[in-house]
Amino acid sequence: MAANQVPREKVYVHKLFVRVFHWVNALGMTLMIMSGWRIYNASPLFDFRFPNGITLGGWLAGALQWHFAAMWLLVANLLVYLIVGFATGHFKRRFTPVSPSSVAGDMAKALTGKLPHSATTYNSVQKAAYIGVLLAIVLTIVSGAVVWKPVQLQEIGLLMGGYEGARLVHFFGMAAICAFIVLHLTLVLLVPSTLMPMILGWVSKTKRETEASHER
Repeated sequence: MAANQVPREKVYVHKLFVRVFHWVNALGMTLMIMSGWRIYNASPLFDFRFPNGITLGGWLAGALQWHFAAMWLLVANLLVYLIVGFATGHFKRRFTPVSPSSVAGDMAKALTGKLPHSATTYNSVQKAAYIGVLLAIVLTIVSGAVVWKPVQLQEIGLLMGGYEGARLVHFFGMAAICAFIVLHLTLVLLVPSTLMPMILGWVSKTKRETEASHER
């Protein structure tokens, strides 16, 4: 080893089940969103439609088939992730502690360019964003089930303002997920080093960088 070469070590960031969930979720969510846009176009809630070129299914029946197929993939993937995440303490380690004050503080640092980035730990803004998108996914699935089975799930539907209310909740849940995806992809483009740990599971760091990330 050269005298000026700093030794590096593998620091594991994402366990296998997290990586599997991430990529399966990415596939399922893409299929759900694109087919959902085609379903929306058949009976729009607002005075606009999505361009057919970014939708999936070709027509309403085809879009519904894609949507339901992706739904089961998404639900099964999410259930496994939640069970394993709670059982192994993954959520507690990665997403806590977090509070409104810590989110506001880290947001202020981010806006002034003073928020340090670490591939091994999440700051409070990241923690809040991941918790928020998980809740949005659950809410979107539940509201979608109400739209699918409005009679069988009418009690839940009443909490959302009935069938049309459930459609609105489903739409805005989808919009929240899309906003998260845009933000997530933007950050990956700005900090491309975050991509490889989600593929390989680990990142190469010096001992000093590892100690610094643990201190944060």
